[in-house]
Amino acid sequence: MSSDAFYDALETRPAALREAALMAALPGRVAHAQARTDAFAELLRGVDAVAVNSRAALARLPVIRKGELLERQQRDRADPSRQDPFGGFSAIGWRGLLRSHGARRVFQSPGPIYEPEGEAADYWRMARAIHAAGFRRGDLVHCSFSYHLTPAGSMMESGAHAVGCTVFAGGIGNTELQLQAVAELKPHGYIGTPSFLRILLEKAAETGVSTASITKAMLGGEAFPPSLRTWFQQRGVEAYQSYATADLGLIAYETTARDGLVLDESVIVEIVRPGTGDPVPDGEVGEVVVTTLNPDYPLVRFGTGDLSAILPGPCPTGRSNTRIRGWLGRADQTAKVRGMFVHPGQVAEVLRRHPEARRGRLVVEGEMANDRMTLKVEVGQAPDGLAARLADTMRDVTKLRGEVQFVPPGSLPNDGQVIEDARKYD
Repeated sequence: MSSDAFYDALETRPAALREAALMAALPGRVAHAQARTDAFAELLRGVDAVAVNSRAALARLPVIRKGELLERQQRDRADPSRQDPFGGFSAIGWRGLLRSHGARRVFQSPGPIYEPEGEAADYWRMARAIHAAGFRRGDLVHCSFSYHLTPAGSMMESGAHAVGCTVFAGGIGNTELQLQAVAELKPHGYIGTPSFLRILLEKAAETGVSTASITKAMLGGEAFPPSLRTWFQQRGVEAYQSYATADLGLIAYETTARDGLVLDESVIVEIVRPGTGDPVPDGEVGEVVVTTLNPDYPLVRFGTGDLSAILPGPCPTGRSNTRIRGWLGRADQTAKVRGMFVHPGQVAEVLRRHPEARRGRLVVEGEMANDRMTLKVEVGQAPDGLAARLADTMRDVTKLRGEVQFVPPGSLPNDGQVIEDARKYD
């Protein structure tokens, strides 16, 4: 493999060395979050940061989900005395806020949720993914992510600059003008959504405009199925995907092996049972929970709401970090049953009270206003009366009656679903 195959030496360091470095950095990051942000000072009150030096210790901390972040931001925006549009989660800001400096930009994502951008070069750490997609110093990049309100354009541009690329800031829309820029500037690659790249290539074929200069792409923001990857390859474009969020920056990225997504070097990722903070065994589908080492926006155990699973073994390219399967759906499986909301966390609480139950899945069937709930539970040797006790606990936790059905261990699908809504809506 060529000398420039990897972005830096961190990607190929021994896995044990990486884990030791992450765990050594973790206590300091937890202490920093407690000291520099009001939200974590409250959420982690009483936590001894020095003791949070292992994955087991990290797993005992609460998971903070996007809904809670939004609620805290809305609360603080409604209270002029707080003066913090970030809900107490940011360690940086500008004059007039509690955190009076350090923010270079501020963005708005749907909610609205506001995110700060600090002064660090490649603040969102996208360079690693862009390099893995084949971009190199001197390349001209056509970036069609949005440059207003949301951070996607800034995320990708700062990463491309860190690689050494020149960027054409195409932004979104204006297909004809963007296609003209492709024809006249002849960029080496494209960064943006897969759907807009397809629109550009189809429009180019329709109008006779050449896009032959674009031979590589780094995609995000949408699903990227293998069929579309093949479609791009047939038109001379090798496209790779990244997994990033406006809150966390880069989480994982695709490599030339096309075998899962490799985790970024500056995040600690856990896969937990939806509705809980409990890590699942490697290979089992669960919610992606991320702790970032970013001192400006130090999110600890931030639940993305996305489902994925750990893949066994290292990446065939030689990168030694953990791989995940990619995006497998959403973890929020809340269902409304007979006028009551039932959450994955409630199902987890039912199972927690009965250690004999290994895994469970609540299936909601029937028609609207005539719902039936069945809790399918993996049990080896069920003791007498367990079904009745589980049913009583289910009624106690959810305030709804339901049946209990035992199934053999390992028979429930490994898809991360805790609540399956199988009702008929037509």
